[in-house]
Amino acid sequence: MTDASALPGQPRGGVLSGPATARAVNVLAPNPSAMTLDGTNTWIVAEPDSDLAVVIDPGPLDDVHLRHVVDTAAQAGRRVALTLLTHGHPDHSEGAARFAELTGSPVRALDPALRLGDEGLGAGDVVTVGGLELRVVPTPGHTADSLCFHLPADQAVLTGDTVLGRGTTVVAHPDGRLGDYLDSLRRLRSLTVDDGVHTVLPGHGPVLEDAQGAVEYYLAHRAHRLAQIETAVENGHLTAPEVVAHVYADVDRSLWPAAELSVRAQLEYLKEHGLI
Repeated sequence: MTDASALPGQPRGGVLSGPATARAVNVLAPNPSAMTLDGTNTWIVAEPDSDLAVVIDPGPLDDVHLRHVVDTAAQAGRRVALTLLTHGHPDHSEGAARFAELTGSPVRALDPALRLGDEGLGAGDVVTVGGLELRVVPTPGHTADSLCFHLPADQAVLTGDTVLGRGTTVVAHPDGRLGDYLDSLRRLRSLTVDDGVHTVLPGHGPVLEDAQGAVEYYLAHRAHRLAQIETAVENGHLTAPEVVAHVYADVDRSLWPAAELSVRAQLEYLKEHGLI
């Protein structure tokens, strides 16, 4: 068995649901798949002595799950006062409208189409609820509307699908762009270097104890894939499906459609930079 401390980001073992930091509790949605790993992590975040909570990514439209999130907060003596979305993919956002009905909380997101209430989210915003502080970090790349939330009191960052607890994420072409994604990873790396962030609370998979190691791994992985794809094109594999079959030959074929999205984003990036 591989020691978790030797894996990228040092994933935390044990049950995914439950307390992760002093302020963050995960409620795992029952939607496991090859793309969502164990399921979507729905995060309840609050100051330890507060009766108000923020929920990040209520997840799919699953009433049992959504009520479980409400009940988990209530059992801790808290009312959900605000819902935030890291991005608009259905496994993170589809349940938001129903969750707003259950809690009476507004929904804030970067994409206006996902908001329920008057306020959105943007770069530099600081969300405060019941003494809790969350800093909005724009991290486009996985999708154009992707955000992360810096939780300085716990030296943690909630990353949605920008950084996962296991494996690597998809750059969802054409909405997602590789250049943006690389910039976002560098932005997250600066949080680990300059702001003391050491814990990743991801949208899927286990908590990561080594945020800097995780981000460095992602950057190295993308550089490696880019080099592989550039070589594949030079060897005559000119279309995205051809590149996937060549470069991702050792990857489960059920993941090839997602891999093709990332390959299309990488081919676009290489063309933009005159590398192919």
